[in-house]
Amino acid sequence: MFDGVGSPLTQSFGVALFSAASHQQLQAIEDFLEALGSDVFHEVSPIADSAVLPILAERGYHPVELTSVLCRVVTPAAGAPAEGSHGPTVRRIAPDEIDSWVDTASKGWGETPELAAFMRTLGSVTARAAGTHPFLAELDGVPIAAGAMHINAGVALLAGASTIPAGRRQGAQAALLEARLRFAAEHGCDLAMMCAAPGSASQRNAERRGFGMAYTRVKWGRSRAS
Repeated sequence: MFDGVGSPLTQSFGVALFSAASHQQLQAIEDFLEALGSDVFHEVSPIADSAVLPILAERGYHPVELTSVLCRVVTPAAGAPAEGSHGPTVRRIAPDEIDSWVDTASKGWGETPELAAFMRTLGSVTARAAGTHPFLAELDGVPIAAGAMHINAGVALLAGASTIPAGRRQGAQAALLEARLRFAAEHGCDLAMMCAAPGSASQRNAERRGFGMAYTRVKWGRSRAS
């Protein structure tokens, strides 16, 4: 997938997962991305053909990122709030509130200006995509966090969660998780999944709400100079 030079979405997906690993396969991907001026990245699943690992090493790649992939079964009680819980309220936004959602989502990355700018662009596309449902968490009517969920074939993918710095440590992410799981249950989903940095607060929040580790994927990178 090419999403522009420097985009974290510009990479391959599923290498050696549906066919045997080969130098020829990687060469074809490299030719495609490098012709567009991009460095080359591959997100590799641990259930991919293990022969891909020495091939990646031989071609000058090295691990650059780890991601925990978590999942859970969706039940009618999946999004029940914790007993006695208080804090932000969460709602699915109306179509005319996309700009507010994008603004909140990008402010959550405000400590990294270049990433905030990218997230503003990505968020604008994400919020309008078919099958995607954006949510806002509000405290006293003021948006403090944003999250999204994409539904397809009974699977709910939770993504795009961020909290503005001033709104952190007030339960916004937990409330967003619960609201999206309720929505998934109401719309017939039987499986939910999400990704998080290993050992992060996001992963711990997910595990407290019934998510379990499915696998850890590794992102391999190589610059065009390699």
